[in-house]
Amino acid sequence: MNSLKLKSTADGSSTIYNELLDEHYHSIHGARQESLHVFIKMGLSYFLQSNPLKNEYSILELGFGTGLNCILSLLHNFSSEKKIYYNTIEPYILNLDTIKNLNFNLSENDLIFFEKIHLLNWEKEHEVHHNFFLSKFNTDFNSFKTNDSYDIIYFDAFAPRKQPHLWTFEVFEKIFNMTKRNGILVTYCAKGQVRRDLESVGFNVERLVGPPGKREMLRAIKL
Repeated sequence: MNSLKLKSTADGSSTIYNELLDEHYHSIHGARQESLHVFIKMGLSYFLQSNPLKNEYSILELGFGTGLNCILSLLHNFSSEKKIYYNTIEPYILNLDTIKNLNFNLSENDLIFFEKIHLLNWEKEHEVHHNFFLSKFNTDFNSFKTNDSYDIIYFDAFAPRKQPHLWTFEVFEKIFNMTKRNGILVTYCAKGQVRRDLESVGFNVERLVGPPGKREMLRAIKL
């Protein structure tokens, strides 16, 4: 029995409902709107504007999921000469039939790239576009090992009540150690304990206006 159900959200874009976890992959108030606000506007765009002299950026995403954050990052940088190296972690890979039924309001040309990022092999780096390099890792973050460090962390795990093992002091400490100086972490979650743990490991944390349907989100900076 398939525990994953396709759902439409308030902005017309899709999400997936995981019946076993009783959790949606994206906000029901607008999947695309949430991703654009939390990870692109408050994450990638903010970092690019704050570091205009950098020509290369590295992103680590916790939770590849549907690939929405990845494709929106690629499209945001599409006409730029700056290069993005995008690493993403996902222990539970979605099947292609599910992916093909998703609607993220993408153009025909954008859909070509969306399909490409899903078809590329895992555990290898690929040039998706001349300025976007993707590496996908089929693993859990606690098992993830790398010598790389990152400018931007997209923390997009399921909610703390659903995946508490990914919202611990130890996880945030590991993330802090692999974040470059002046690097940032963005997440849709604004729980007090998450903010306190991020501060405890060394991040400077700010509360920001959240996406539609959510009052606040968090951005953490490694000064």
